[in-house]
Amino acid sequence: LKACSGKFTPIKGFLYIDADECLPEDLLPADEVAPSGTSRYDSQIAVFGRSIQSKILDINEFKSTTAARAAQTMNPQMKVAAYQDKVAPDTEHIFGDNFYDKLSGVCTALDNVEARLYVDQRCLFYRLPMLESGTLGTKGNTQVVVPHVTENYGATRDPPEKRIPVCTLKNFPNQIQHTLQWARDYFEGEFRQGAEDVNSYLASSDFAAELASQQATKLDTAKIIRRVLVDERPTTFEDCIIWARLKFEDLFANQIKQLLHNFPEDQVTSSGTKFWSGSKRCPKALVFDLDAKCEDAEMRNCFDFIVAAANLRASMFGITGSTDEATFRETLKNVIVPDFTPQEGVKIAANDAEAKEQAESSSAPAEMDVDTEVGQILESLPAKAELAGFKLTPIEFDKDIDDHMLFVTACSNLRAMNYSIPTEDTHRSRAIAGRIIPAIATTTALVTGLICLELYKIVGSARRDLKLEDLKNGFCNLAIPFMTLSEPQPPATTKAILKGKEWNWSAWDSLDIMDKGDLTLQELLDFFESEYKLEISMLSYGVSILYSFFANPKKVAERKKMKMSELVESISKKELPSDQLFLVLEVIATDMESDEEVELPYLKLRIR
Repeated sequence: LKACSGKFTPIKGFLYIDADECLPEDLLPADEVAPSGTSRYDSQIAVFGRSIQSKILDINEFKSTTAARAAQTMNPQMKVAAYQDKVAPDTEHIFGDNFYDKLSGVCTALDNVEARLYVDQRCLFYRLPMLESGTLGTKGNTQVVVPHVTENYGATRDPPEKRIPVCTLKNFPNQIQHTLQWARDYFEGEFRQGAEDVNSYLASSDFAAELASQQATKLDTAKIIRRVLVDERPTTFEDCIIWARLKFEDLFANQIKQLLHNFPEDQVTSSGTKFWSGSKRCPKALVFDLDAKCEDAEMRNCFDFIVAAANLRASMFGITGSTDEATFRETLKNVIVPDFTPQEGVKIAANDAEAKEQAESSSAPAEMDVDTEVGQILESLPAKAELAGFKLTPIEFDKDIDDHMLFVTACSNLRAMNYSIPTEDTHRSRAIAGRIIPAIATTTALVTGLICLELYKIVGSARRDLKLEDLKNGFCNLAIPFMTLSEPQPPATTKAILKGKEWNWSAWDSLDIMDKGDLTLQELLDFFESEYKLEISMLSYGVSILYSFFANPKKVAERKKMKMSELVESISKKELPSDQLFLVLEVIATDMESDEEVELPYLKLRIR
């Protein structure tokens, strides 16, 4: 129909638009538009001038501070406390019991599922209502979570995203998304995981015993520690530059040469077709050129890679870095790059099935016993006494930190050049790596309105006891257009018999002991018997077992005399924070009359 009528064929033409009314009428002085060389807004300065740029507010300000200031400008009576800390397990000394104890609800504006699930768990524990929302371009959703009325956010999960096959990432990329994911993975392994492994080794009193529990990965972990701590440990920034240059050669030249040694350009498969065909792009090794620019992104990827890698490495080891080009050129002149010799017997998986087979075979016993090799590596490491006070700084990738994105972009682009994939600049790479879809103000406004309707209900504007049918989750897509409101799901329940009565408890419930203080273990056991007619057979805190009926009677007798906080600190070998109000304990108990095990929620004991 389209071909016959020609009705829907594209219009052949182009669109030209100018906006010269945005520009000053007179030419600006040269010093007014001169780039600083350090500001990300140099291009804007070149167009509008430095003085206009300085008038634009809130650049380099935290979003929380800026939003709080804007809200108080609109409503001076509004009280806002702006934080610049990530809400996560490692900031629970800030956002702990005292913080949540003062809240009556939580309204989130988070940008990833991991953070949403964490805040959801906090709201579950403190039994706080939560208003959750999100946008994805023209799509938007809202979810209202009310204690004991609705299910919590984490009760249902979206299906996992489709992942890029491992062999595609490692050896056969064909899209910029593949090279960016590879670069991100390399960043995490080189600048975070290695540092964390070294710090674990330095902090542990018996690291060999800890490694024993990692049967499949302990040899790799030991090799990483030796490489980071001994073989490649820098002492000056020049060492970091040399390290970066050798990494370039390994990643973008030698590994490609080895791949082509295993799979030559003219290789054919058993069926007679060319191996390098279809989605498999035949790669080429790169030649290091500090001044070379890629055509697509017009970036000096070799130079950017060396600068970013060297500075990240220096930051990891506590060495002062530099971006001075003269320093890099002078150091790079004297770097001796070893000639490449292909290795025989190296196996490279041509597909996911082969990759899985190799992973399984790698866990089989090798010529040298793994434990023996791990022992030899650990013995070759410097004595911990020689490294007293030494600690590495793990670097966690953050797409909003320019230095991180410079490395990932350059690394991705060099990998893309290996495989003749069009490169991307830092701005576009940031959007792809962070899976960023630009926000649309209309979607945000609609979602905000829907959330505010639920907020009115939660704060009591409706003047009624909220039932499930009074609450609404929203889903919309302005591109269709489509919008629907639905009732939330009730929380799933588990049936238990407690004190002779049926109790259907959900994820919102716990066994709360709020007014007894820091009980001893014996007092806690007695309280369960008298209050719930239950006999505790096992009690644990996290991964630490505090009490079990089959434990050594002498140890049990000693523990029964201890306060619960003392017992937890003694078993876990960790001191409880001074502001921690609760202990969360897992309980296995049996009914004293029927002798049947009773399935219970966690125990929440207030100790302060």
